[in-house]
Amino acid sequence: MTAAIHGDKRLAARLGELLGMRHPVAAAAAVSPQGMTVAGRGADLDADFEIGSIAKAVTGLLYAEALARDEIGPDTTLGDLLPFGDAPAARVTLHSLSTHRSGLPSLPKSARPWRRTIALWRHGINPYGQDLEQLLDQARGVAVGKPQSRYSNFGFELLGHALAHAAGTTYAELVHRRIATPLELDCFYVPGTADQLRPGALTGRSRRGQPRQPWTGEGFGPAGGVRASITSMARFTAAVLDGSAPGVAALDPVAPFGVGARIGAAWITIKVKDRPITWHNGGTGGFRSWLGLDRGTGTGVVFLSATAAPIDRHGFSLLAEYSNNNGR
Repeated sequence: MTAAIHGDKRLAARLGELLGMRHPVAAAAAVSPQGMTVAGRGADLDADFEIGSIAKAVTGLLYAEALARDEIGPDTTLGDLLPFGDAPAARVTLHSLSTHRSGLPSLPKSARPWRRTIALWRHGINPYGQDLEQLLDQARGVAVGKPQSRYSNFGFELLGHALAHAAGTTYAELVHRRIATPLELDCFYVPGTADQLRPGALTGRSRRGQPRQPWTGEGFGPAGGVRASITSMARFTAAVLDGSAPGVAALDPVAPFGVGARIGAAWITIKVKDRPITWHNGGTGGFRSWLGLDRGTGTGVVFLSATAAPIDRHGFSLLAEYSNNNGR
């Protein structure tokens, strides 16, 4: 069966060529100085996908914006904003969280990550359903390691909620107030529970095609709980590229991050054929996402898929095609 095509037919055809039959429900957007193009295969342009850890890039923007508003400072700690008492996590700075150098684990042992993973593999169960109070309880008991580069979902969960507290609101409302509303993103939101999903929200599937529960949870939102349509992601990408999005200083790398990479506030920059590419990807139980920017040519690409199979190399390929067409 041929997937229904929506939006730009040329981009839809390229999307199909790159992703193939492993990704029957997918969408793409390309942004360049010539304009914006969006396409979907098997889903219309307003269908909302889980964007996974691209939510961290959103939280990075909110971090840089909070600095610009003087709501926080470069030395602000979690304990300055959240009720941690004398717990070790209270001394962790927001800056270290924003660059994955806080010493916090990816997930705390008290969250039983292996049990969560097994439940996901066997039954497709959402492993991130805790509310904010449960998240804070976990943080009060966690040990803090050496401040070295270590990717941490847990760290970004705490960072986002600390930023929301500094602004006197919730993380979901902060995203709505500072990202979705000013950038006119019609479908860009943070559902705390499954019953907060928009009507017709897509169901993600495993690599083998098995349905997966939506990854919702108040605690999880800042690390991976944003949902968005491809149309909204295109507008988001355009705003980040042209500087009209809040907190775009987050894109500027400030620290090393693994081999050959540097990181700003969540946003990763690497060299691809001597071009600096700024990017982030995402993965949940049933979705994959990728967003990449060639800031030198004013070009950006987004891929969203409702299947949990890799798409990163295809995102880099499509970005290279558009960047070459808008060469220096």
